[in-house]
Amino acid sequence: MNFETQILFLFSALGAFNGFVLSIFFAFFSKLKHPSNYFLGALLFVVSIRIIKSVFLYFNSNLSGVFVQIGISACVLIGPLLYLYIHTMIKERGTKKWGYHIIPFLLVIGVLGIIYPYWPNRTLWSKYLIKGIYFQWLLYIILSGILLKDVLKGILTKERKTKEENIWMVSIFLGVFIIWIAYNTTSYTSYIAGALSFSFVFYLLILLWFFKKKKETSFLGRQVKYANKKIDESEAEVIKRKLEETIRDKKMFKNPNLKLIDLANEIDIVPHQLSQFLNDNLGKSFSLFINEYRIQEAKRLLVEETKYTTEAIGYECGFNSKSTFFTTFKKIVGTTPATYKK
Repeated sequence: MNFETQILFLFSALGAFNGFVLSIFFAFFSKLKHPSNYFLGALLFVVSIRIIKSVFLYFNSNLSGVFVQIGISACVLIGPLLYLYIHTMIKERGTKKWGYHIIPFLLVIGVLGIIYPYWPNRTLWSKYLIKGIYFQWLLYIILSGILLKDVLKGILTKERKTKEENIWMVSIFLGVFIIWIAYNTTSYTSYIAGALSFSFVFYLLILLWFFKKKKETSFLGRQVKYANKKIDESEAEVIKRKLEETIRDKKMFKNPNLKLIDLANEIDIVPHQLSQFLNDNLGKSFSLFINEYRIQEAKRLLVEETKYTTEAIGYECGFNSKSTFFTTFKKIVGTTPATYKK
């Protein structure tokens, strides 16, 4: 290799190598154990495989067909993993149906790879299979864009301060889209353009993180603190109404194992927004908020129901032990259940 070729190889391969390193970090060493980190790590891993294949094939046209096939096949997971990453970031929970986005494509590309290996069937792969993979990749980019429409609208219109996590999601989305464009325009540019675009996007994201990193945030993770900022009154009123209707109609407080994420999912908001509303707008913790409903129901039963024992009323209202019921009742009401009943 001459000096120019060495430089080109270095820059095209460096991004992929660091992508591998980051994918391992997200999978095994990240302190934030959130499903989005696992999907992001997997996304970086499969993109890096695709890039490495491009780099080595560009500089060595006699590269093994198996290696080429693995690199192309990895593309079938880029779109689904991008979608799953954005889905878990926005919904703040994993999706139980993630296998439907991964397993069928792995099985199909695996079976086709065994029946029609790349090297003896290069025409089939280039005319049909590769085009099909890129089309599937594009479909998932579109689906991911649909998930991000509200986030993109907020950034473009500047209706409210853009959260750092939203900037990250959009950056990852645009980065994958740029790489897709680069690979679909190689006939007009150069085959190495996809690898170079990945290195460019990768280091652009690293620089963005370096200059934007804050103490209360985790790299590509969720904000932990809200700087005691209240949700605006109109939005808070909607959340309050949904909460009251859901708790009153479904009596969710009777579930002793009720968690904040369960209630957030029920009223279709993200958990951190509900936590922020309770803490900053109402000045209550989640446990106190739910226990107030439980005690209100217990007060009613103590007066109206004669067939229940005091202990049974505690269990009926959602407390998981007699002591917890008695302690909470006295803390909120100021007296014991027996005295209140008298």
